[in-house]
Amino acid sequence: MKNWMKILFMAVMPAMLFVSCDDDDDDLDLLEDSAQVMVVHASPNAPAVDLYVDNQKVNASALNYPNNTGYLDVEAGNRNIKVTPAGAGVNDAVINANVDLDEDVFYSVFAADVVSSIEPVVLVDDLTEPAAGRAHVRFVHLSPDAPAVDIAVQNGPVLFSNIEFKENTAFMPVNAGSYTLEVRPTGSSNAVLTPTVNLVEGGIYTIFAKGFVTPPAGNNNTLGAEVIINN
Repeated sequence: MKNWMKILFMAVMPAMLFVSCDDDDDDLDLLEDSAQVMVVHASPNAPAVDLYVDNQKVNASALNYPNNTGYLDVEAGNRNIKVTPAGAGVNDAVINANVDLDEDVFYSVFAADVVSSIEPVVLVDDLTEPAAGRAHVRFVHLSPDAPAVDIAVQNGPVLFSNIEFKENTAFMPVNAGSYTLEVRPTGSSNAVLTPTVNLVEGGIYTIFAKGFVTPPAGNNNTLGAEVIINN
């Protein structure tokens, strides 16, 4: 990736298996009954956070904006997910959501919006392998004070149109290669962001708009773009 952005690496997290096992057969059963969940800190004025699944803390260190956990192995079924300020404890959740997780399905859970209105944006991640010579890419709008946007290739076609805050696109197949993208207010030709991305053959990527167009006093998280490699 070009130097304008950081690739989001996995934070060090323990695997999440919430039923004790007695033998190898039980281990296999748990693996067969699991979902994969990635949590992304996308609230630009929220402090570092801790994560709980069914009231069990699952992060070894605080999750900071705009990082993510990587995919965590979670027992399928109806799970309660809490996000709390780091060190605050399970009773001080700023997000408290019950999520139905299907076996063998991949999910991304974004902690989105300003801290006073923070809420989860839950997406199902289609990690179908791209065709030869192709990559898959999607866009998620997570800048709280930005208008709806279009995403276009510089000097090329519009890929995604009229994406509002907290909305996302499906994964789209594109030819592998390096692209300069333009993030434009919907209907405008004026780019507010021009990220350059290198899409490797077979890669699956999420690009999300982050930060503030006009940051509040004392906040330096300006409008930008972040890339997650999903596979």
